[in-house]
Amino acid sequence: MITVDKVSKWFGDFQVLDKCSTRVAKGEVVVICGPSGSGKSTLIKCINGLEPFQQGAITVNGISVGAEGTNLPKLRASIGMVFQNFELFPHMTVLDNICLAQTKVLNRNRAEAGERAMQLLNRVGLADQAPKHPAQLSGGQQQRVAIARALAMDPIAMLFDEPTSALDPEMINEVLDVMVKLALEGMTMMVVTHEMGFARKVADRVVFMDGGRIEEDAKTDEFFGAPRGERAQMFLSKILTH
Repeated sequence: MITVDKVSKWFGDFQVLDKCSTRVAKGEVVVICGPSGSGKSTLIKCINGLEPFQQGAITVNGISVGAEGTNLPKLRASIGMVFQNFELFPHMTVLDNICLAQTKVLNRNRAEAGERAMQLLNRVGLADQAPKHPAQLSGGQQQRVAIARALAMDPIAMLFDEPTSALDPEMINEVLDVMVKLALEGMTMMVVTHEMGFARKVADRVVFMDGGRIEEDAKTDEFFGAPRGERAQMFLSKILTH
């Protein structure tokens, strides 16, 4: 479904990705972890063309992301993206937030878009919040709306960029619960997160990044059992003991 092949990227003179390669099969859940500044968010943004990259190749469902002539808006419409800061339109209701891209990009009429939105709000446990504005919701509720909005586009894969990092601790589980359900339903997912409990529960593989490089790419039980690299061992020893 997703292939990343020797991808390198620079911001000016600073190299943020260094020959990164990995693959994600259809229905697979891959967690990307690592210290701050290791290139995790940049990598995931390159996958749907939100960040350009200078070397290497990325293909999603057979389409080359970096190729000239690739219709990036069309590609992005098929890949759900959930950010850490929700990115909901504050002046629109929850229902309208979920309907907007359906009507503008998928050309669904308002009735179809509204029906699909309500199905998804019900799925994330927020059907009763449809007429409210984002500011009236908790952070956890807003993030669940953002997930419903991404799902409304019927994506072939979902990308999550630290979806719980802006949330209060008590709201994290309500978002992770929705993500766990998605994973169990067979959604192809790449998730940048420090939530190692989530990784252990649903990830098929864990990718560990440091200094812009992929240092480990292992099956979940192997990664948590005995990571091969010293840097990954140090990272896990800190994150699992606090």
